[in-house]
Amino acid sequence: MGPLPGLAGFFWIAVMFYLFVFLVVLEIPRALALLALRRSERRERAAPSAPAVEGASVLSGARVPVPADSSPSSASVPVDPSRPGGSDSSRPPASGAPASEGPADADVFEGPGGEGPGGSGRSDDSAAGPAGGRSVMGRRLFIARTAAAAAGAGALVTVGSGVRTALGDPVVERVSVALPRLDPRLGGLRFAVVSDIHLGPLTGVGHAERIVRMVNALQADVVAVVGDLVDGTVAELGPLARPLRSLESRYGAYFVTGNHEYYTANGPDEWVEELRGLGVRPLRNERVEIAHAGATLDLAGVDDVAGAATGHGPDFERTLGGRDRSRSTVLLAHQPVQASRAAEYGVDLQLSGHTHGGQMVPFNLVVPMQQPVVSGLGEVDGTQVYVTRGAGFWGPPVRVGAPPEITLLELRAGRSG
Repeated sequence: MGPLPGLAGFFWIAVMFYLFVFLVVLEIPRALALLALRRSERRERAAPSAPAVEGASVLSGARVPVPADSSPSSASVPVDPSRPGGSDSSRPPASGAPASEGPADADVFEGPGGEGPGGSGRSDDSAAGPAGGRSVMGRRLFIARTAAAAAGAGALVTVGSGVRTALGDPVVERVSVALPRLDPRLGGLRFAVVSDIHLGPLTGVGHAERIVRMVNALQADVVAVVGDLVDGTVAELGPLARPLRSLESRYGAYFVTGNHEYYTANGPDEWVEELRGLGVRPLRNERVEIAHAGATLDLAGVDDVAGAATGHGPDFERTLGGRDRSRSTVLLAHQPVQASRAAEYGVDLQLSGHTHGGQMVPFNLVVPMQQPVVSGLGEVDGTQVYVTRGAGFWGPPVRVGAPPEITLLELRAGRSG
């Protein structure tokens, strides 16, 4: 099986995740729309009903006499009670007035529904109820379907764009970092920093070839590969790493382990030897001197904290103990959290990866719970820390809000700001 089934599976995982995120976010406007709808319904119910017919007096369940003609022409005429059979009804109709079709004092009986004889049981207001109810339900259904459609479209567009970002060229970030103790002669020394390449079945050899090509184009003095290079064994992924033999720099390429090197079936040692054969020097709790323009910089590297369980974790005393503290030191350490120990040894600058910058928003909001710096330049206990977002991806080949990165970092003497 090729990488396509795995790619499709990860794609749908990302879609489901962002569908959930969009639905949660859209709950706010959806709730506001429903609130506005409920207020509109209350106003409609509170509106006055149509006025009753003028001149008609209707009492439910009672017989009420109603004049046969309520027009002005039928004004009441005094009746002499002494006249036999004298009453309004015994008088002939006035000239030109229409004759009554029924008894003058016809009784009107309001049926159970209040609509006249044999009423249907519904008033005019209530008769419109089902139609009004259907209208309300239709509006609520429209709001729900609109929110669902927006969430689905948003998830697909976000993930589609994230796949394109993750599989595309890394962004080159150019950063200048001032170190107070840096010998001025070392000013302008440039590091190409790359981490979290994550060579694996989904990347192919082209991923490493592209990174090598972009790093070489920067013409850096030092190349630093800051952990999480691979997600498999040398037997599985060795060919994918071979382009690294073409890395170019003035003072060499250096590597420190990340947590994923310890997750492979054979552990990190075989990769350490493989990289050594490719011309990339591993720094396993050790340091080297970079001589430049007549001055010296200490470049150190420590193993990742994930190796502590197997007895191969970081050893800061071995790495940094007994050094000349008048010289500036740059430390390669995969995880930013290691900076607290680095600060105890007076490290000027630590270069790290691990976080991927969160890789997919909103995970960038969760990373600070574990790491002191998510991405970019920060400071921990007086030690400056630069965290690159990494050039690859882990899990879903999706990056949202955190594009892949290769960093060109230039040192300069003086204080930051």
